[in-house]
Amino acid sequence: MEILPLVCVFLLTRCGTTSADGTGPVVIKMVVNEGNDAILPCSLDTRSIKQELFDWKKDGDKEVFMYDKGSHYNKDRTGQDEQFKGRVFHFPEHLESGNASIVIRHTKVTDSGNYTCDFPFHLPNRRSHIVLVVDPILKDRSDENIPGATPKPNVAILDETKDRALLQCEVHGASPKPHVQWQNRAGNIVPAEEPQVSERGGSYDIVLNTTVTKTDHYRCVSTQDEINHQIYSETFVHISENHTGRMVAVGVPVGVVVGAVVGAVVLSLFVGAVVLFVLKKNRHIILQRNKNQTVTRRVSSEGSALQTHGYDP
Repeated sequence: MEILPLVCVFLLTRCGTTSADGTGPVVIKMVVNEGNDAILPCSLDTRSIKQELFDWKKDGDKEVFMYDKGSHYNKDRTGQDEQFKGRVFHFPEHLESGNASIVIRHTKVTDSGNYTCDFPFHLPNRRSHIVLVVDPILKDRSDENIPGATPKPNVAILDETKDRALLQCEVHGASPKPHVQWQNRAGNIVPAEEPQVSERGGSYDIVLNTTVTKTDHYRCVSTQDEINHQIYSETFVHISENHTGRMVAVGVPVGVVVGAVVGAVVLSLFVGAVVLFVLKKNRHIILQRNKNQTVTRRVSSEGSALQTHGYDP
């Protein structure tokens, strides 16, 4: 199985071969997106190369990876270029079949260039040529210290009502001039006012306002395509909506609501206690009245009995 097609299938890279005059060495061209891994193919027939030496270089002099009879840069060898330290690996399990390919992890734009794979002690000399192109992607490049790269935008809520909010985004010290826009959480562009742009010495300051009427996360995005730099800041806006006819409390402090509820509960308990007290009092009065009436009837009955038997009380 040929290595090149296998590499292209697994990495979804764009590969091709070229030759200047049809008789010279074949040059393999590979294109990957920044941040993806790139496998650079190289092989020596199908026999074992465990006891061989092979050396990968970039642009003729940068040491990318060297293997020599089990010794290599990731093990005990020195001399690897700083650009590739900790990012380039070979395939030990495939050395037995003559595979000297390497993988560059997390490719950077600066990895683009001409790579060669040499077997210097093999006769005839064997060398592979690969042109690697790393396509840049839009991302936050603040940690790359690029002059003029936009810092994180400043976002603020200038004004709020029950049904809308005025948002402001400020971008300072950007060069080249960035494209600034507001987006919602789904990434859709939010209509905004005309940007206020000021320029001094090739450096741009931009202010962009927008008015929103829906609850959502809103982000101000600054994009500089020329340097593949994109950065944003985000804020959350809550809008009290009433589209169903339900009553909505807008702007009422939580403490007031809680206080009203507690007051209502206390009042209910107090009224209940008063009612219970009155009921108990009335019951006691009724019982006492019934008791008195019973005693009166008993006394009257006893008096009548005495008169009947001839006793005059």
